[in-house]
Amino acid sequence: MSEPRSAPTVGQVVLGRRLLDLRERAGLRREEAARILRVAPATVRRMEMAEVALKIPYLQLLLKSYGVSDDEAEAFVQLAEDANQPGWWQRFHDVLPGWFSMHVSLEGAASLIRQYEPHFVPGLLQTEGYALGVLRSGAIGQTRPEDIERHVALRMERQGLLTREGAPRLWVVMDETVLRRPVGDPEVMRGQIDRLLEATDLPNVTIQVAPFSSGPHPGTYGPFVLFRFAVPELPDMVYSEYLTGAIYLDSRPEVATHLEVMDRMAAQSATAHRTKEILRDLRKEL
Repeated sequence: MSEPRSAPTVGQVVLGRRLLDLRERAGLRREEAARILRVAPATVRRMEMAEVALKIPYLQLLLKSYGVSDDEAEAFVQLAEDANQPGWWQRFHDVLPGWFSMHVSLEGAASLIRQYEPHFVPGLLQTEGYALGVLRSGAIGQTRPEDIERHVALRMERQGLLTREGAPRLWVVMDETVLRRPVGDPEVMRGQIDRLLEATDLPNVTIQVAPFSSGPHPGTYGPFVLFRFAVPELPDMVYSEYLTGAIYLDSRPEVATHLEVMDRMAAQSATAHRTKEILRDLRKEL
């Protein structure tokens, strides 16, 4: 039986969906594919849903049965071998919850990341000092100094995706509460606002503040992230955290609702230019 992991890589998710598509095009039911491998149908389902790593011998048998040409099968197997390699973030497996591991994988593969945050500066834009303050508050359920240091190191390494070649576009809407809630001493907050101002100069980053004066908006239920991908096999996805875990939504109605809410919040929030002014004014107050 294929071995499970805490969370799949995006490559495994894509290949699982392709494998499902190939089976359906071949006109085979899951039970028939399972008989080819001499496994339970649930094993085939787990392979297609990226719940387990793709075993190469299983993959080769299925591709042959699905009528895939030798050249295409060889390319598919190479992609599977690459996808089965641990992501860089798995070096932090000792402190990284399985439910967040998938988030890091999606984040690295996205072409567009849209995020609403009512409580804290998003992790991709936090300074080290601010991140330490958030994590020391017990926001991740862990307070051991060594664990906090590892979480901060992971968070700082994640931020490299914003300046890499082919970086995704990041579009953030933050409630004014985020900027008014002190995390650490005033020096930490000054440094954090400076970091946000620097980020607004990046061509792929848009930051908007939803000021108190704009009144209530439709996103007040809680923070969420919307991922969009250039890979056609991956639909838009929404990530939403709760106290002890997270959910990933990819059904069209649910994603469409979150996208509509995000658009309405962006229209209601301060423009990117006005947000810069708000940040500069707040910086002077500290």
